[in-house]
Amino acid sequence: MKLLLINPNTTVPMTDKVLSVARQVVSPDTTLVGATGRFGAAYVATRSSYAIAAHAALDAWAEHADGGFDAVLLACFGDPGLDGLRELCDVPVVGMADASIQLAASLGKKFGIVTGGERWGPMLHEFVASRGLSEKLASVQTVAPTGGDIARDPEGSMALLANACKAAAKDGADTVILGGAGLAGLAAVIRDQVPVPLIDSTEAAVRVTEAVAASKLGKATIGTFATPPGVPSIGLSPALAKRISGL
Repeated sequence: MKLLLINPNTTVPMTDKVLSVARQVVSPDTTLVGATGRFGAAYVATRSSYAIAAHAALDAWAEHADGGFDAVLLACFGDPGLDGLRELCDVPVVGMADASIQLAASLGKKFGIVTGGERWGPMLHEFVASRGLSEKLASVQTVAPTGGDIARDPEGSMALLANACKAAAKDGADTVILGGAGLAGLAAVIRDQVPVPLIDSTEAAVRVTEAVAASKLGKATIGTFATPPGVPSIGLSPALAKRISGL
């Protein structure tokens, strides 16, 4: 199978890092193709950069839409543009955060989230609420470095991340998610220091995407995620304008 991994951050090394971790998880016959945001913030860490990243995710998909993919993985914790992608794409779309919280919720009564960047706290509370899982969220713990900072200096953040995971467990989390593209692969490093199961958001999302692609579920023809009627647009990339117009 062939999967498209979209990183709507504009940092190519982050895309490469997520791809590296993902390739350790997928089946040998699965092909992963990465797409990095063409515009926007180097790393999504605010509401404004999140809003721009949603557009960048749609733009990246449109550029690759004819690539014969079996599913799309939105590789940005918080999933900017997830529902828009699900509306426009003719293949399944899995969000890194959505897949992670659904998995964590299935493993206990409560789960916690640990990520980089303090502004993600309220944003992730709102995201979890939008997925109907607020009652299962024990806490969101953020560390001062953003995910981009952590990706550049992972060694300098290990103690902070481990302590944040322990704090989430003390808040009642039966499982903890280490969330963010910039944190890909780090759960394995600190897992022994955390007293509850620790989920790597990249690994979780990749496994879910591969499973969904293998199921060969069809596109909805009615409802929220059915292909919308085409509309004219101004200022979009030619590829995205084509998709928005319904051509």
